[in-house]
Amino acid sequence: MGDIRLARDEPASAAPRTPSPRTGWLIGLIGEGIGGSLSPAMHMAEGDAQGCRYIYRIIDLVALGRSVDDLPALLDGAIMLGFDGLNITHPCKQAILPLLDEVDDDALAIGAVNTVRIVDGRTRGYNTDVSGFRVGIERDIGAIRGHRVAQLGAGGAGAATAAAVLSMGATHVAVVDTDVGRAERLAATLCARFGADAATASTDIAAALADAQGLVHATPTGMAAHPGLPLDAGLLRPDLWVAEIVYFPLETALLKAARVTGCRTSHGGNMAVFQAVGAFEIFTGRKADGDRMMRHFAALTGAGA
Repeated sequence: MGDIRLARDEPASAAPRTPSPRTGWLIGLIGEGIGGSLSPAMHMAEGDAQGCRYIYRIIDLVALGRSVDDLPALLDGAIMLGFDGLNITHPCKQAILPLLDEVDDDALAIGAVNTVRIVDGRTRGYNTDVSGFRVGIERDIGAIRGHRVAQLGAGGAGAATAAAVLSMGATHVAVVDTDVGRAERLAATLCARFGADAATASTDIAAALADAQGLVHATPTGMAAHPGLPLDAGLLRPDLWVAEIVYFPLETALLKAARVTGCRTSHGGNMAVFQAVGAFEIFTGRKADGDRMMRHFAALTGAGA
């Protein structure tokens, strides 16, 4: 591992071109504090609906007493145990990239991988977060062409969400992170891909929101394990739209405050479901039913469909 080659023949959001005759898969999820993840239930329910034997296992760094430094061993272990694929979540989406044999062009450009397909002991990385987040914006917010966006978070998920809004026609993303170096690196990557004025880096969310039409939240704050607000609720305005990536809980403190303020909102369940749609298709070679997976997600969370 570690010798990254571009996977130019398969887009990140697409399944392998030849439908798989197989009916059984073993998939895992690697991340930190993910005991409450709904990914296993969503994936396995879709597998059941398609008549597949689909097993999905949690590999929680916290529960195992492991860290990001253990990723090489965990990846090797998954290969040896016969896993067919892995989903990758916080805080591993960027750290996994140099460990893979091949990386899809889009994932390489973003600098983060959330889906790894394993075939004959070789690994290929993809990013389905971009398409998943984009679907959520389209469903709940609508067109954002010409908008300026403030984004909290420059990690692996933030790289995907920023790319998603710029691909939808947003004119600028102000990337705000407590680690200014990380924000600057993401901004530089976005400018190289989308144009010289596509992004800037900052540590000042108030300044970033001053001329923004939208706010993207891409940090773990608000998760059950990291409760609270990621910014001063007083900075929210009724003319802002707010898009969240956290989905456990679905109704985060940020979304509650945004709705009280009068903002249009998009919850993190959209990204969770539609990135899973893309990952399921990559793992299995089968078309997933996005509406069915959204209905199952709604049932699991007690949310309206």
